[in-house]
Amino acid sequence: MTDDPQSFDVLPGAGHSPVILHVPHSAREIPPSVRADIVLDDDELARELDHITDAHTARIAEAAAGAAGVVPWRFVNRLSRLVVDPERFPDEREEMRAVGMGAVYTRTTHGGALRCGDVEAGPLVQRYFLPYARAMAQAVADRLAATGRAVIIDVHSYPRARLPYELHGEGPRPPVCLGTDSFHTSPGLVDAARRAFGETELDNPFSGAYVPLEFYGTDPRVEALMVEIRRDTYMTEPGGPAGPGLERLAAALARLVDAVSG
Repeated sequence: MTDDPQSFDVLPGAGHSPVILHVPHSAREIPPSVRADIVLDDDELARELDHITDAHTARIAEAAAGAAGVVPWRFVNRLSRLVVDPERFPDEREEMRAVGMGAVYTRTTHGGALRCGDVEAGPLVQRYFLPYARAMAQAVADRLAATGRAVIIDVHSYPRARLPYELHGEGPRPPVCLGTDSFHTSPGLVDAARRAFGETELDNPFSGAYVPLEFYGTDPRVEALMVEIRRDTYMTEPGGPAGPGLERLAAALARLVDAVSG
């Protein structure tokens, strides 16, 4: 027996939909065995979760799926990114290792200690990261088998004010930032997102798009786009309730889903 809650959910969409809405950072859940290795007290941890969690993004994706003409698939992480961050490279390719935020975080958003410096990342990677990665790869493979292509739309959020951990946060902070990949993000996908969301910036202040490593840089049938929504446009920061902006953004995301589903 373990103390682990369900790590992730794969929520079915239409059989002919190529779209996967990926929601990796919306949860706050931390299993007790993982919590034991985090050095923050409960109040400090709650504050860190307020800053690091992409609050309400699972709700945005759920509402968008409900509004879309072709229901997308959803892959939703049910554990906090403080357990493992499923979107990091699990090795030296990950630039966020420089600030203690590789696949297993050792530092907080403000640069303080999150875990002891001698923490072993391997067991957490084996227990949480790799099963998640395998399941996401299978979800993509299933869309390819069913439709001949897959479109991964990552649903994220980010704070209005730059946090100390951000490596590239000195530029503008638009209502929506679109993160792209030179291989997996087509101009058509970017154009559809710009039409859906309106005011956007490209790869500023965040860049890149998530693709499972089995397909990364090799399979052009897999497209990917990261949608980073500035939190003050739909919620009270940090970690507060959602506001009316949530439904507006969900409708925009639904428009994007429909634009790329055909």
